[in-house]
Amino acid sequence: MKVRKQSYGTCNMVGKNIEVLRKRRGIKQKDFISKIQIMGCDMNPTSYSKLEGQVRIATDKEIYIIAKILEVPMEALFEEQEN
Repeated sequence: MKVRKQSYGTCNMVGKNIEVLRKRRGIKQKDFISKIQIMGCDMNPTSYSKLEGQVRIATDKEIYIIAKILEVPMEALFEEQEN
């Protein structure tokens, strides 16, 4: 598992939690992005990386789709996650 090179930003509250939950499930970033695209959200790797890094705002549609893919309630994306 790759270690984050840059510190997290402050543009959203969910990016770090999304990254933790995705990695816990053993899903590679590129595979996760594919699932997001299949669910109807147009997202490229750079945009997704910025979302996880909390350097861009996450839209409501993105949060909804990501929660569905991770099979968690949307509220779980806002809760403190332990690595």
